[in-house]
Amino acid sequence: MKVEKLVELIGADFFTGVPDSQLKALCNYLINTYGIDKKHHIIAANEGNCTALAAGYHLATGKVPVVYMQNSGEGNIINPVASLLNDKVYAIPMLFIVGWRGEPGIHDEPQHIYQGEVTVTLLADMDIEVFIISKDTTDDEVAEAMSKFRKAFAQGKQAAFVIRKGALTYDEKVVYKNDNTMVREEIIQHIAIAAGEDPIVSTTGKASRELFETRTAKGQSHKYDFLTVGSMGHSSSIALGIAINKPQQRIWCVDGDGAVLMHMGSMAVLGANAPENLIHIVINNGAHETVGGMPTVAAKTDLVAVAKACGYPNAVCADSFEALDRELEAAKNRHELSFIEVKCSIGARDDLGRPTTTALENKQNFMNYLNTL
Repeated sequence: MKVEKLVELIGADFFTGVPDSQLKALCNYLINTYGIDKKHHIIAANEGNCTALAAGYHLATGKVPVVYMQNSGEGNIINPVASLLNDKVYAIPMLFIVGWRGEPGIHDEPQHIYQGEVTVTLLADMDIEVFIISKDTTDDEVAEAMSKFRKAFAQGKQAAFVIRKGALTYDEKVVYKNDNTMVREEIIQHIAIAAGEDPIVSTTGKASRELFETRTAKGQSHKYDFLTVGSMGHSSSIALGIAINKPQQRIWCVDGDGAVLMHMGSMAVLGANAPENLIHIVINNGAHETVGGMPTVAAKTDLVAVAKACGYPNAVCADSFEALDRELEAAKNRHELSFIEVKCSIGARDDLGRPTTTALENKQNFMNYLNTL
């Protein structure tokens, strides 16, 4: 289905969401049509944030907003859907567009398998009416679904289009780039050298894939690394839990700007606990690159100032490899919670692979290694 036709049939003039590769056609359409325009299109920090923002739009205009997301974000919307939108509370109508990763019968990465199994069930449990859009879904079928959805909206209820892989198309191209020069994979190679045999917790997406391939290329063990393939935004909290319980061992966290934004409150918890053995590195390219390159607000956010305000005793920014190596070495030697923001370009090599070990194997190897420290 052409994404332009879907948007026409929906008839909304405000969209907010968190980008998803399954919804790349919609995301590119919105960027080409509106860019980032607070009147029509906002990319928010997480899906719950989007839902509350959309609720505010409805309160101000009386119109029905659209929230788009990957199905992994359903967990983030449960609270606002159940305790804010529901017709037993404020009865705020809303349309969700959900990319269906891990659909049963369709091969996908391990972090999407269970989420894919419960995607439609979770929506139904939240009393959200669902229509599934496939490659062969017709415009008339979507129009009929929208007619039913509007009756639900009139009753203060919510509805969702669940989008199967390849169901939406968009012919126009969007190029996402910035002015930064350092490439993320090379940044990760520098971090791996600095870390040596210290444990590393790496964030969701291409960063973990690049760390895995860095170890492979250098003939190093993968036991040093916990690859947070799902649970976006929680890597630093995982690292904190490890650091607290391994106080004599230095722990590194390789994070991303989209992940940090998604659950930024974790930085306040990190700062308040201030583990002396944790180095928190945020690779900031101002983009949700793993799912297509759509922008985050991190390009306009002073993450160093945020870290300092959250209580990190050390927070710096590096925009060259010389500066990065210098700050990595300084962080290793100071024995105090440290934060390093690294300015990064957008892009990865086309032949970037995926981990060849399972998530369970990664966990067990990492735990076995931690037990030796």
